[in-house]
Amino acid sequence: MGSTSDKISGKANEIAGKAKQVIGDATDNKSLEAKGYAQEAKGDAQQAKGHVKDAAKSGVDRA
Repeated sequence: MGSTSDKISGKANEIAGKAKQVIGDATDNKSLEAKGYAQEAKGDAQQAKGHVKDAAKSGVDRA
């Protein structure tokens, strides 16, 4: 997966995770809320992976 794909997938997971958190909180569904936190964390990690790929590519391009 390319860096842009990682960042897009990460943002989508982050948004979906936040939505699950809100819905879980509003319905007092702790399981859904927890899944939302986990999905948001996954999204953050995917975005970070995309940024690392960009930095690595930038470093290779300079060399």
